[in-house]
Amino acid sequence: MGRVTKSPFFFAVSMFVAAFLANFLKPTHKIADQKEKVNLEVMIPTKFADWELDKTLIPLQLNPEAQATLKKIYAQTLSRTYINASGQRIMLSIAYGSDQSDSMQVHRPEVCYQAQGFQILKQKPGKLDLGSSVLPVKYVLAVQGSRIEPITYWVTIDDKITEPGFQQKLKQLQYGITGKIPDGMLVRVSSITSDEVGAYKLQAQFAKQMMAAMQPKFRARVSGQPVL
Repeated sequence: MGRVTKSPFFFAVSMFVAAFLANFLKPTHKIADQKEKVNLEVMIPTKFADWELDKTLIPLQLNPEAQATLKKIYAQTLSRTYINASGQRIMLSIAYGSDQSDSMQVHRPEVCYQAQGFQILKQKPGKLDLGSSVLPVKYVLAVQGSRIEPITYWVTIDDKITEPGFQQKLKQLQYGITGKIPDGMLVRVSSITSDEVGAYKLQAQFAKQMMAAMQPKFRARVSGQPVL
């Protein structure tokens, strides 16, 4: 059987069709425009349970290149350090993006920390019990020199909890097909300690108490869980 030779005209038409479909399917409707505006400074309490702001410990500072990248992805970021009555510290970082399309997806900690020179020694999925709901989260252990930082984080897409990774990517594609651009949020809780087990336990307690202190409508957006 002779080999079929495709003409330049065939390739030209194929390229035109591909370009047309890519443009036709490109999402254009931003869901965030139909919602109440996000203000992380207002949504997240500065004091709750026995936690209060601690200005002596500065969370991870990004290099200029990483900061430029995050400004393209996120509309708002919040970085705080809290301390409790026992002197234990928790670092909280929240990033909100009004455009979480495939090309503007959240910058996951295991990627962000590596860009800052950290080694990612461990990463695994987990569950965070908030009492009224259980969130799928990811645990990451980042190390740089003598700094050991266990991290708990979760991701929401359009105010719905989403497992980081494949499920997150799938949801973005599903929204893209419908022509909608979802918003999204990444919540990261971490601490500097070599006690990995103790750190994740304290981080879970912190997250649960923080959520309990938030207004219900804000808690729903940050946790990705409906208010019952």
